[in-house]
Amino acid sequence: MSAIPSLLLVGCGRMGGAMLAGWRERGLAASFAVDPAPDAARNAGADLTVVGDLASVPAGFAPAAVVLAVKPQSAAEAVPAYARFAGSAVFLSIMAGRTIDGIQELLGGSAAIVRAMPNTPAAVRQGITVATPSGLVTSGQRALCEDLLRAIGLVEWVDQEALLDPVTAVSGSGPAYVFLLAELMEQAAIEQGIAPGLARVLARQTVAGSGALLAASPESAAELRKAVTSPAGTTEAALKVLMAPDALPKALSEAIAAATRRSRELAG
Repeated sequence: MSAIPSLLLVGCGRMGGAMLAGWRERGLAASFAVDPAPDAARNAGADLTVVGDLASVPAGFAPAAVVLAVKPQSAAEAVPAYARFAGSAVFLSIMAGRTIDGIQELLGGSAAIVRAMPNTPAAVRQGITVATPSGLVTSGQRALCEDLLRAIGLVEWVDQEALLDPVTAVSGSGPAYVFLLAELMEQAAIEQGIAPGLARVLARQTVAGSGALLAASPESAAELRKAVTSPAGTTEAALKVLMAPDALPKALSEAIAAATRRSRELAG
């Protein structure tokens, strides 16, 4: 991966900030970020100037990419001002639910757009991003976007933009499901008499260690689950509860379906 060229980052929130940290580790050319929040200035440095609005970005600044990291509900108000970069820069959008066609309407017909869905493990460079390009994206612009996204983790591409809705439900929202699991394990441990401090350590390290094992193993998740499940043992007793047809399998399926629907609704 090569050094990162000049960028214009729109939104310095949690995900925008995580991406920025990954780019800086690679070597970021002089860039600008636009964010009206007062604490966004904490991201400023020799490689980045943080301003409150686009009017404060020099007229001659020519970024290789404009990264749209604002909340999807703010898109209609925030995005049109950046149409001046259409035709010169590629637009990389991480706005959940906002379609390429919808973004195109806000920017004008000449904008090259890559829509992507990263997730919060990007903060520790362990994210997974799925992306899809518009028809106006060149091979060079796609390669640039891949470089930007690889700075925060793995990258996959899909040809069907509609797949980004279930992707959002699985991996975009997925860290919250894992955090909920750790939260519930901690609560259940306390209910069984384990001290709160130890309960937290047990839950967090079990989730983190299991994730690391899953990432390192060539076996499937199902195979790893079976390997730790002894016949008539404690794990089997727990899984009989969790894997009942109306328990975790049903709840998780319904949760991902609900998140997929919401992603489609955010398109407006």
